[in-house]
Amino acid sequence: MDLAKADEKQLIKSYLNGNHASLQVLIKRHQNRLYSYIFLLVKDKQLADDIFQDTYLKVINTLKQGNYRDEGKFIQWVMRIAHNLIIDHFRKSKKVSFVESQNNEYDVFDTIRLTDPSVEERLVTKQIHSDVNKLLQYLPDEQKEVIMLRCYAGLSFRDIAEQTDVSINTALGRMRYALINLRKLIEERKLVLTS
Repeated sequence: MDLAKADEKQLIKSYLNGNHASLQVLIKRHQNRLYSYIFLLVKDKQLADDIFQDTYLKVINTLKQGNYRDEGKFIQWVMRIAHNLIIDHFRKSKKVSFVESQNNEYDVFDTIRLTDPSVEERLVTKQIHSDVNKLLQYLPDEQKEVIMLRCYAGLSFRDIAEQTDVSINTALGRMRYALINLRKLIEERKLVLTS
């Protein structure tokens, strides 16, 4: 079997039959999306690394115990595990807000550039992103979460609804109110968010 072309169901079956390379292919296939999601929520590289590893340890244990029900939604399942581990971490440490990033080298916006911007454009864009990230901290947690999942992790509203255990309409409503609240915050602070 060509592991690179195998679907998730085949890779999981292959892994359970003893082919550990199958799991490596599966992890590699989703690692960037999962890590970006974790990092954007915790904003700390070391913590993101730990949660990323803990997520896959839990995935491996669940697979080995035969408790994974294949519904064709492997990455959503893995991201839900990561999401729960993040919530558990913040509950244990009794932190309500997100921790500040200690690593200024990683910027998710650097990964979505289509052309090489000038130095001036990069500075303006960096300032806009910084302003938006600061404004997000003023939103209620459920609104902040839907913005992160939609805009940063790139999830569909259906995936967001599954991740957060709400209906699609609730997820859409939270996004709507988040955008309304962000607009109010921008107007109150008289910010200009254009490059």
